[in-house]
Amino acid sequence: MILTTHNLTVGYTQGKRVTPLLSDLNLNMQEGRLIALLGQNGAGKSTLLRALTCAAKPLSGTIEINGKNVNDISQRERSRLIGLVSTDRIAVGGLTVTELVALGRQPHTGFLGRLSEEDHQIVAQAIDDVGITHKAASYVADLSDGERQKAMIARALAQQTPIIILDEPTAFLDVASRIEAMQLLHSLAHDRGKAVLLSSHDVSQSLMLADDLWLITRDRQVIQGTTQDILKTNAMDRLFTTRRVTFNPTILDYQWQD
Repeated sequence: MILTTHNLTVGYTQGKRVTPLLSDLNLNMQEGRLIALLGQNGAGKSTLLRALTCAAKPLSGTIEINGKNVNDISQRERSRLIGLVSTDRIAVGGLTVTELVALGRQPHTGFLGRLSEEDHQIVAQAIDDVGITHKAASYVADLSDGERQKAMIARALAQQTPIIILDEPTAFLDVASRIEAMQLLHSLAHDRGKAVLLSSHDVSQSLMLADDLWLITRDRQVIQGTTQDILKTNAMDRLFTTRRVTFNPTILDYQWQD
């Protein structure tokens, strides 16, 4: 396992008040597998991802990468291990796609950030891998939402990390773009050997393409397992607070129960 958690508790603090959201998590990520993190709004998905990417400190417990506590890994080295694609709309409209993707090389370049010929080749390959070579010279501001998301994924690819974590990568995409993005992430895991974790509300695509699931239930338990094994249980019916929203295994999605 490339990433593991041990009795991890995540949440937030406000002054002296500590509010745990998810507790005592023992999770793992494996290279070459796509993991979908599913749960209702406010369940703690983004909070968990922020902890795993070291963007926020967990309330307790530990996270290990390749058996080493992340607290013992320098920030520079962590940036060579974990690539993040967030839902935040970063103000990069004035950059071209190539310039944006090149930012992914920062953990590997020197203090001045000068790109070598090899760096330029890696950037060009990342852009080609996500299928937007024809947009390489275009400004990010001129891209569609789907193209912009591909560019952000390409930046993470250029970072050349074994782990890629994405927070709602299909949130602002139309149906065709959502399917294309999920297929791309599936390919990165299986063909490139990446450990890919994404949070998503696109249940049907996640169930069709993810190898493993992390399910946050309505009582804030986290169930993990292979997609195939979890679909054999009633775990999918434990996500939402309202009992009138039920999982239909035939369509691999939820529906309203009268």
